[in-house]
Amino acid sequence: MNVLVINAGSSSLKYQVINMDDESVIAKGLCEKVGCDDAFCKQWYSDDNKVITKPMKNHLEAMAVVIDTLVNDLGGLDMIDAIGHRVVHGGEKFDRSVLVDDQVLADIEALSELAPLHNPPALNCINACQELMPGVPNAVVFDTAFHQTLAPRNYMYALPYEFYERYGIRKYGAHGTSHRYIAARTAELLDKPLQDLKIITCHLGNGCSLTAVDHGRSADTSMGFTPLGGVMMGTRCGDIDPAIVTFLMEQEGYTPSEVNNLMNRESGLAGISGLSNDLRVVKAATLAGHKRATLAYDMYSNSVKKTIGSYIAIMGGVDAIAFAGGVGEHCERMRRMILSGLEPLGIILDHKANRAESVESIISDPRSKVKVLIVPTNEELMIARDTAKLANGEEL
Repeated sequence: MNVLVINAGSSSLKYQVINMDDESVIAKGLCEKVGCDDAFCKQWYSDDNKVITKPMKNHLEAMAVVIDTLVNDLGGLDMIDAIGHRVVHGGEKFDRSVLVDDQVLADIEALSELAPLHNPPALNCINACQELMPGVPNAVVFDTAFHQTLAPRNYMYALPYEFYERYGIRKYGAHGTSHRYIAARTAELLDKPLQDLKIITCHLGNGCSLTAVDHGRSADTSMGFTPLGGVMMGTRCGDIDPAIVTFLMEQEGYTPSEVNNLMNRESGLAGISGLSNDLRVVKAATLAGHKRATLAYDMYSNSVKKTIGSYIAIMGGVDAIAFAGGVGEHCERMRRMILSGLEPLGIILDHKANRAESVESIISDPRSKVKVLIVPTNEELMIARDTAKLANGEEL
């Protein structure tokens, strides 16, 4: 079975074709700047790649470009057996992946107010696939589904309860598909059943989230009602005193939209350093003695460290900590800073292994009671696996 995986962002569209017999990637590509005149699609096929520059005013047009490109490179659409779509927000409605039908589409549209930049593009891609490839089953895999196992004490906010009943204000989390993959792969690497382990998964990049995975279930996660909550990120502030929002609106005259933009796009590493949201740039400036870059670097590591500590408390211990994402996989200094001082909790890093930067490896000292790992995430493979099972009539 070949599965086409679609990951629609606010202005991008990533895709892969995966052969589920051996889980190999047949082709993959990326449409960027969707909605702009200089939009382009880049596809990798075998050892070749090509770039198609073509205006794509929306995700419907981007999906048409993707399908045309696949037809030209792979010889036709009859080799696509099923299509899996990443959908950011499933609210409380979806606790697992499902096949698409009219009710599912209506529910995703109704939840668009909770993810206005992501759910509508995903809907457009689903509609395009149904139109251009009739009869091919479509499945949706929700970022929020994995976190539906959170207990009310961990997902509720201490606001008047009627706001939860009226608007669904609660913690939903994000990156759930990634955290589910990282946890499962960590268990495989440790050769232990996932149900026997307490794991903290750290998805660290420009966007960051951590999850306490207790015996295979999400017990708590750092992102909240939206992906703005949690630890400090590239351009997002993470958790702050909520009174800061109204204070800035009063003092600076910000509208709700403006203060939301400030917290999402102008804060985090970029806002503190004044240089960049890219940790590599901030790291280089730190090593050169730049004070604000050093502060940003320290704040980033400290916010992750504090979250790890809280999850150890929530789960009553931890067996493994896994790092993924651009920062988690490639920045040995950040991993070292995050775990520094946690030795009394049984977390001891093997500094030589940590510096080796090998792909998918255990980097904890043999004396460490807690295993520390680098586990590159693979959301597309997790989406493909769910899609293949649903298309074959199997239960998840």
